[in-house]
Formats: sequence, structure tokens, C-alpha cells
Amino acid sequence: MTRIRRGYIARRRRTKMRLFSSTYQGAHSRLTRAMAQQKTRALGSAHRDRSRKKRDFRRLWITRINAVIREIKVFQSYSVFIHNLHKNHLLLNRKILSQLAIANLNCLSMISNEMMDFAGCIF
Repeated sequence: MTRIRRGYIARRRRTKMRLFSSTYQGAHSRLTRAMAQQKTRALGSAHRDRSRKKRDFRRLWITRINAVIREIKVFQSYSVFIHNLHKNHLLLNRKILSQLAIANLNCLSMISNEMMDFAGCIF
């Protein structure tokens, strides 16, 4: 029996995996099986943390808005503020509201005062 020479496909696959994991330490960048396991783990973590990042930023924005709303004492809480925003058809998302709360506190208080005036005219 003659020896069968392996083709280039497996080598190309391993080379691609090696390029992906070249910055890892130890066996994770040298051994093929460890590279494959580490790549799977890294891609899974990246997928999980993309959703986690959205959740964390939303929590941060809500915390910032709530702190400013309680500081200017126009509404009792964040939930009442958001409820009045939706009731008055003001379509501002939480990211924009938190940026307004940090950069320009007067603008956020003006928005809340307008909501109070608008609500006063209706009821």
C-alpha cells in the first residue's frame, strides 16, 4: 500500500482557525483542538455579549433619567415620566433623554414642564 498524501483542504481550514486564534495564549493558539474549542467559546461569548450590551446600556440610560427626574422634582419617578411622555405622544427614546439629562438639564426640565402644561390644558 502506498501512502496517501492529504489534500490542502484540512490544512486551509486549520490555517484559517490559526489566524483567528493567533492572539490567544498558550495551547489555545498552538494546538488544533484547543484552538477549535477556544474559537467556539469566543464566538459564543461575543454573540451573548452583543445582546447583553444592549441590555446594559438601556439600564444605564434608565438610571440616568431617573436620577435627573428625581433631582428636578417634576415627577415622582421614572415610570411616571415615561408614562406622561407616551401619553403626550412625545417620541423620544431613552438614549436621547439620557443625553439630554447629562448635557442639558434645562432642556429636560423644559420638556417635563411642557408635558405638565399640556396635561393641564387637556384635563
